[in-house]
Amino acid sequence: MAIRGILYDNDGTLVDTHDLILASMRHTTSTVLGKEFPESELMKGVGTPLDAQLLELAGGDEALGAELARVYREHNHAIHDQSISLFAGVADGLRALHDAGCKQGVVTAKRHALAQHGLEIMGVWDYMDCLVGPDDCPKAKPDPEPVAMAAGLLGLKPEECIYLGDSPYDMQAGLAAGCMTVAALWGMFPEDLLLSYQPAAACASFADFAAYALDVAE
Repeated sequence: MAIRGILYDNDGTLVDTHDLILASMRHTTSTVLGKEFPESELMKGVGTPLDAQLLELAGGDEALGAELARVYREHNHAIHDQSISLFAGVADGLRALHDAGCKQGVVTAKRHALAQHGLEIMGVWDYMDCLVGPDDCPKAKPDPEPVAMAAGLLGLKPEECIYLGDSPYDMQAGLAAGCMTVAALWGMFPEDLLLSYQPAAACASFADFAAYALDVAE
């Protein structure tokens, strides 16, 4: 089936939020739990809903998890705008794909309003035709439902879309939805882990991905 749309993960794929997330996690666990965690522990769930990540850090205590979420969001929102940037080649690549007639959208574990705000201040929101966050869909990656929902919002079947992401949750969701799934090797997860899911392709930069997408798109 011809490729007519492209769906993207947000954090670690379009927008570099690694330092923002890590700083927010460290502030939160230090403030609420009074202890330090290794970076690997704090970052392992990136790409899944924040509340689930923090509930795990809270040992399943829902009240404590809610307090962790409150402190995290307060700190994260306060430093968000000055702490994010687009990965190299993203603005030019999105523009080229938009100009070529590709429909584009985002499927993210970040809440809709904040994800959209980030893309707006980065100057690339106008290239997007939809955005699905955890507050838009009852299920979250690695479940395929948010990816399938976004494809529907583009007026397409998942099989007509590429899904680009940098996490194992992206690979699982995209493949399960039936998308042509591509690994973004510039993100937060190791190449060998992403390749273990056997994506259709793996790209070292967004410029490489844009060239690939233009080649396979209808």
